[in-house]
Amino acid sequence: MTASRASLDLLYSDTEEELRSAVRALLADHCAPATVLARAESGRPHDPALWRTLASGIGAAGLLVPEKLGGAGASHREAAVVLEELGRAVAPVPYLTGCVLAAEILLGCDTSEAADLLRALAAGRQVCVPALPLTQAPGAPLPRPLRDTGGGALSGTVTSVADAAAADVLLVLADTGLYAVPAAATRLTAAVPLDLTRPLATVTLDGAPGTRLADPATARAAVAGALLSGAGLLASEQLGLAEWCLTETVAHVRGRHQFNRPVGSFQALKHRLARLWLDVASARAAARAAADALATASPDAPLTVAVAQAYCSGVAVRAAEECVQLHGGIGMTWEHPAHLYLKRAKADSLALGSTGHHLGLVADFAELPAPA
Repeated sequence: MTASRASLDLLYSDTEEELRSAVRALLADHCAPATVLARAESGRPHDPALWRTLASGIGAAGLLVPEKLGGAGASHREAAVVLEELGRAVAPVPYLTGCVLAAEILLGCDTSEAADLLRALAAGRQVCVPALPLTQAPGAPLPRPLRDTGGGALSGTVTSVADAAAADVLLVLADTGLYAVPAAATRLTAAVPLDLTRPLATVTLDGAPGTRLADPATARAAVAGALLSGAGLLASEQLGLAEWCLTETVAHVRGRHQFNRPVGSFQALKHRLARLWLDVASARAAARAAADALATASPDAPLTVAVAQAYCSGVAVRAAEECVQLHGGIGMTWEHPAHLYLKRAKADSLALGSTGHHLGLVADFAELPAPA
């Protein structure tokens, strides 16, 4: 790996702040905690109206898509800002899977069929989701491809596919390449996830027709690149989640009184919140570094992403745990949204690779010797 780049930029641009304001205002109107909880309890967490406004109204779906294909031609930095806000609201929308992972896979295919899907994705007309386990990590062996039984008829099963229920098209890795398969041609078996806002399903194909997008070597390279980008931008979702937990917890301990004084004035709580603030500030630096490295195609991107995931994952879980505990009795109730954040943080800690996996990558990239 090369030395750190002098041009590393962790600051938010004016454009990114304007994008943040638009997304935050939309989520404030359509994604209040009570609304998210009600949709999660209904078993149908995805909000089609919210998705249409986010994807096509604001144009967030096409941030990573070039302008010549109908996208915004933006970068991973802008997509990271959107994911921060979605993490802050634990929004039940297929953005990470549909607008980051799927978009990156399609961009790596470089075929006319993939370009057509990218146009539909950028316009918000279709939701494309990779048929990969949510726990699939960058740098890990890819799962066994499904079988092409002839003429693009695919058969096999993929477990723990996130947001498959919201997909119009599934991107399926088969032994003869990558295929776009209509979701209606597959059978979905819903799983019971810890995080109800990001549903999982087992996808079963039995001779499902697919449109070939890439040969096997190109497909695997495209999937590997998408997993790297997804892991790097997942750190921004975890950052947004941790920031919400810290903000809400500070507000609660300021207003909650015991022994005729705010509980936040107790020194033990001050120390815990001060440490959490430092953790979140460090997580912001790590997440922004990963987004910037991806945006500039830095040769250090794999190391920067691994560092961000290894750190931000733990910070999000700690922030959510502190939020539940420091809210006291109300934090343990189903009515308070703290449990939504804890479940999302726990689920995110396994998504696209565990902390242990990313720490192993850090050791490999930095050429750190393993313990004797």
